Amino acid sequence: MSDLLTMGEVAHRSGHAPSALRYYERVGLLEATRTSGNQRRYHRSVLRRLAFIRAARHVGLSLEEVRAALATLPAGRTPTRSDWTRLSRAWRSRLDDQIAALAALRDGLDSCIGCGCLSLQRCRLSNPGDRAAPAGPGAVYLPRLLRDPVGEEA
Repeated sequence: MSDLLTMGEVAHRSGHAPSALRYYERVGLLEATRTSGNQRRYHRSVLRRLAFIRAARHVGLSLEEVRAALATLPAGRTPTRSDWTRLSRAWRSRLDDQIAALAALRDGLDSCIGCGCLSLQRCRLSNPGDRAAPAGPGAVYLPRLLRDPVGEEA
């Protein structure tokens, strides 16, 4: 079994679209070698990297944060379990914050949408007279963590 995989094989095994693989390579998250016919070949260890990228994105890390984390991995060898553990340990407080924000959102939605009142005059999520405008853009009644843009990259 070869340690080099085609783009199609990596896409199939990782669940990432080929366009994502090309983009990740362009922004420095992945490396590929080229055949004499200029086709990309990825080392099998790229599958771990892609799993890490997916997990990091689900945690809410930006691609720049992912790039910085991956830059701390050792060059010249496949990252070990302890390498991944060290990187993911930093996510614990971030995950705790996200869990708390999602619980607050869940509890707020239950008390509003679940009540059945359908009255925007009484609903605590409504905004009569645009009184939330001074608080800034976006859904200011949501927990701060849930107001941040999702999936937008600079």
